[in-house]
Amino acid sequence: EVQLVESGGGVVQPGGSLHLSCVTSGFTFRDFTMGWARQAQGKRGEWVSRADYNGFPTYYAPSVVGRFTISRDNAKNTLSLQMNSLKSEDTGLYYCSRWTGGEPADPPGQGTQVTVSS
Repeated sequence: EVQLVESGGGVVQPGGSLHLSCVTSGFTFRDFTMGWARQAQGKRGEWVSRADYNGFPTYYAPSVVGRFTISRDNAKNTLSLQMNSLKSEDTGLYYCSRWTGGEPADPPGQGTQVTVSS
């Protein structure tokens, strides 16, 4: 059974930082490009960032370039996202997913909620 368990979200003021983590199991983590997606209320999930099996970032959404950093630890089957200089528009449900060439392959599941508000 594929499992992706996200954590690290919370409520933060604009300009603040959060570190998200995703622990995975049930599939061969190192075989996949992995990414973080964000689902705003009432909208479909969209990619925020992806990293290939070596951990090389292959995509950042234009709105997060220079503020977010994706990383992965293949030994621990873990994906991370360091989020700095957070803005209100970063608010949403963040979840990790495998990338198979298009939209996030895995549903949001529980995700981790990020709320940026003063």
